[in-house]
Amino acid sequence: MTQPAIVPASHAVARAVDRPAVDGQYLTFSLQGEVFGIEILRVREIIGYTRPTEIPLMPAFVHGVINLRGSVVPVIDLAHRLGRGATELKPRTCVVIVEVDGEDGAQPMGILVDAVEAVLDIAADAIEPAPAFGSGLRAQFIRGMARREHGFIVLLEVGRVFAIDELAALARGVDAVEAG
Repeated sequence: MTQPAIVPASHAVARAVDRPAVDGQYLTFSLQGEVFGIEILRVREIIGYTRPTEIPLMPAFVHGVINLRGSVVPVIDLAHRLGRGATELKPRTCVVIVEVDGEDGAQPMGILVDAVEAVLDIAADAIEPAPAFGSGLRAQFIRGMARREHGFIVLLEVGRVFAIDELAALARGVDAVEAG
């Protein structure tokens, strides 16, 4: 695969709280033919894909862990997390390192995506609320739907998609099933 390329992004941490959409910048990326976005304030950096170390008995969407400058960072296959099957590795596949709020402060987490597209300024009046049905995603994962010329960009609520407590509970559930 490609050599890891590090692209600095914001080191600020946004809080995961329910709030109305506001003007802001969003990192957009493709995932199985659809475009998604996350607040740029949650993005720490973007690195080229390198094969992670697999961790036994983890949920299928946990792609593994990587060593990021001496820190162990879990990598989540976002497509799989959203119930869409595993990501097919391609030349533009990369890992977006985001910061997720945890009990011990901001925790880095990698998300596997097909390709990073752009950083877009999106006005609050261009963001529709999350649909009540029909998106194929759990509604609490969606921050909003940004209108664009040909459809929408699904804006994800990083704090909910990658809630550390929920991911830990899923891992405990796998342990319980294996033990039982």
